[in-house]
Amino acid sequence: MKFRRQFSVHNYILDFFCPVAKLAIELDGAAHNSQEAIENDQRRDAFLSNLGIKVLRFENKLVFENTTQVIDAIETALHIQLSKLE
Repeated sequence: MKFRRQFSVHNYILDFFCPVAKLAIELDGAAHNSQEAIENDQRRDAFLSNLGIKVLRFENKLVFENTTQVIDAIETALHIQLSKLE
């Protein structure tokens, strides 16, 4: 599957986006830990969900420390998303 980096959807920039599967991947650093950031992320995810886009969020630390778990989660989400679109 092809993912695009820094893909624009309305007023949002998605870290990675697979248009075919309508799957967004967001990599979150420490800036996403505040209450305000959490609420902003929830609003953003709800907006994208209304467009049929599934959002996966991973902490940066997890990506580096447990890459296999992240890849497995992405593969699972891709299969689920693609089956919804059939």
